[in-house]
Amino acid sequence: MSLEPRRLRRGALLRNFVADLQLDLNHFIYPVFVKNGTAFRKPISSMPGIFQLSPDLALEEISNLSKKGIKNFMFFGVIEAEHKDPIGSIACRADNPVNKLTKLVREAKLDVLITADLCYCEYTSHGHCGVLSEDPELTVDNEKTLEILAEQAIGMAQHGADVIAPSGMMDGMVSAIRAGLDSAGFRHIPILSYSIKYASNLYGPFREAAEGAPSFGNRKGYQMDFRRSSEWETEAQLDIEEGADMLMVKPGMYYLDVLSGLKQMTNLPVGAYQVSGEYAMIHAAAQNGWLDLKSVALESLYCLKRAGADFIITYFAKDLPDWLEK
Repeated sequence: MSLEPRRLRRGALLRNFVADLQLDLNHFIYPVFVKNGTAFRKPISSMPGIFQLSPDLALEEISNLSKKGIKNFMFFGVIEAEHKDPIGSIACRADNPVNKLTKLVREAKLDVLITADLCYCEYTSHGHCGVLSEDPELTVDNEKTLEILAEQAIGMAQHGADVIAPSGMMDGMVSAIRAGLDSAGFRHIPILSYSIKYASNLYGPFREAAEGAPSFGNRKGYQMDFRRSSEWETEAQLDIEEGADMLMVKPGMYYLDVLSGLKQMTNLPVGAYQVSGEYAMIHAAAQNGWLDLKSVALESLYCLKRAGADFIITYFAKDLPDWLEK
């Protein structure tokens, strides 16, 4: 008896019937870049369709998207240069844009899930993900940074964040943040850790959007080396032991092997971040007429799901309600 897989490809109805992967809006997170001000809307040149928004316009966009079925958002703060300092003081202030927007969304009683990105590079004058170390080989002082990350996380929870997502790749960050949240009465707030975050070359457009590029050196001292094939297991296991509730691989599309391995390693929810460079490449190819934007973008998201992503952070999220209904 011959097996003919093509039998199950005969016609769209049959193909749809046997397809085991689905894109569900509940499993996508849309990133929002928020900057203090009013009626402020600045396009990101390297990320078509993405903007820096003031809290009032960000609230409007979130409200509109929530009505279309997008319920999960991740907030990134964009800070004016004059408000940055070497220790990122504004990260812990109530008037930083992430806390402002979170408060506005809560006051508007929107039925959405807010994940607050907990990093440091957007807030420091030097653009690194922590307080600078006196040791030039280390770049950042890991222990001093942990204290501030815990304080920052508490502030985000106080303003209404549902999930805290530490992204700076500091050793021990999950443990420090968990202890801080618990001591402040936020034991119920989960931590989505950027457990596996590579020192990738795909973050360029994001650095334009968040205005957080390092003013010197690079982040290879604390982000992961993509030349190491199994370091991700160590990083993931440490975060699990420290109390992470969800784990993430960043970037997503370039690290499908790692994403698949992580999914097999843990029963915790596993996510992938389709980063700015991945988004920008698809748009650039489409603008040149080399690829069809919608078809390739959807294929990339199915690819991440197939590799094991339970949820996906992507700038394409706001297009999905229109794309998936057709």
